[in-house]
Amino acid sequence: MVPAAPTRVRARGTSLSQSHAARELGLKRGEFDLAVHLGRIRTVVDDGGGGLRVARAEIDRVSAESGFPERLRERVRAVGTADGAALMDVTSARFTRLARLGQVVPLKFYLNRYRAVVWLYLADELRQFAADEKNAPLLSGRTPEHLRGQLDTGLDLRPRNWRGRHLGFLLRQAEDPWARAAAVASLLDSVQVAEIVRDPYERAYVNRLRPAQPTHGAPHSPAAQVAARITTAEDPDEIDWLRSDLRQTVAEAREGRAAPRPGPKEPWPDAVQHGLPTVRASGAAQLGGPSDGASSQPGGAPVKPRGLLGWLRRGNP
Repeated sequence: MVPAAPTRVRARGTSLSQSHAARELGLKRGEFDLAVHLGRIRTVVDDGGGGLRVARAEIDRVSAESGFPERLRERVRAVGTADGAALMDVTSARFTRLARLGQVVPLKFYLNRYRAVVWLYLADELRQFAADEKNAPLLSGRTPEHLRGQLDTGLDLRPRNWRGRHLGFLLRQAEDPWARAAAVASLLDSVQVAEIVRDPYERAYVNRLRPAQPTHGAPHSPAAQVAARITTAEDPDEIDWLRSDLRQTVAEAREGRAAPRPGPKEPWPDAVQHGLPTVRASGAAQLGGPSDGASSQPGGAPVKPRGLLGWLRRGNP
């Protein structure tokens, strides 16, 4: 079941652009983006079509929080494996095992110059995990046998857990059912989407609304292919779940309003004026000749326009 997106306020006069809001809050743009991603800073829709903005009241609310801005910066701090292991007081190898098992969930990722995936985690979550007494057996001593068996099979839940977290962010940002359907579709490959969304106009609309995924390198480059594998569902049960959600969200969107479709073609003004059939010609078969009104015989001699197009060009009343 896909959660409904929160109702967004539309505003401009009392709101700031995201870059301006980041400066007002004393945050780097990366820190600000993570705060929005995590729901720490709420956004509003720009009525002028300029994307998301931040209401002045939200700036005041965040600024008034205890420990601002240091506490906010700490709540959105992302760390890699080494720093994460230090926060949890475990070795980097154990931290990696915990991440592969899905015990800690990545916040974001990037590819280094060797095209190796570098996962980043929310420092606040790692501290909470380490402080929970229920997790003490995972932080010291021998890894339980059933978990070691999963690791031996090559289990690595980091990409899947990142996708789940990212989808939650996309759904929070979606403004209507069609946008929610596009968010779900963004984690499936085009073949899967085509099998679920069979209507070509609905599929085109969903594809147009698909949020851009994190990209790395030029299109079709090795780095981009690695990123695509992370951002596209690959486990059979995950794919089945997303397909089911896509089917449901498209059905809900369809009930609310139809996807945009081409309107009826307008007749040619000359045809209306002369009382001729109001069919817009799109090719030689409809006009009695080539689409540009002329053709040539094998020897290159031009042939005069025939049919409706020729009649109109002669200026007959």
